[in-house]
Amino acid sequence: MSKLKLAIASDHAGTNLKSYLISELKEVEFTDFGTQSTESVDYPDYAAKACQSVLEGKVERAILVCGTGIGMSIAANKIPGIRAAHVESVFTAQLSGEHNLANVLCLGERVTGTGHALMMVRAWLNSKFESRHQKRLDKITALEK
Repeated sequence: MSKLKLAIASDHAGTNLKSYLISELKEVEFTDFGTQSTESVDYPDYAAKACQSVLEGKVERAILVCGTGIGMSIAANKIPGIRAAHVESVFTAQLSGEHNLANVLCLGERVTGTGHALMMVRAWLNSKFESRHQKRLDKITALEK
């Protein structure tokens, strides 16, 4: 059985949580788009690289981490075809997959404990899209045009 392929990226404020998720999610094959340092960088650069790999089909989904998750979410959602969900609970992570078919999950290292972040990622990965929400997704796609 092949592993799920995910992109992962962070800015300087998300490197520790990013590294933790990579080390804990053995069932996933990650493509790490950086950064690898706590030296200040601009999160839109890293969000764009990871999201592009989703759009090109190189990976199935992506996880983005910054200090709060907000900046990465805003940047990712500027890219047509990306549905990035900034989540802070297991429930919202699960629903981001079930209701919104989020292809990017955004987390905040400064506001989320590692164990909680891992539970949120697993809830998102295990969620199954409920097709009754397709009409709404179609309307979101129309907004991108």
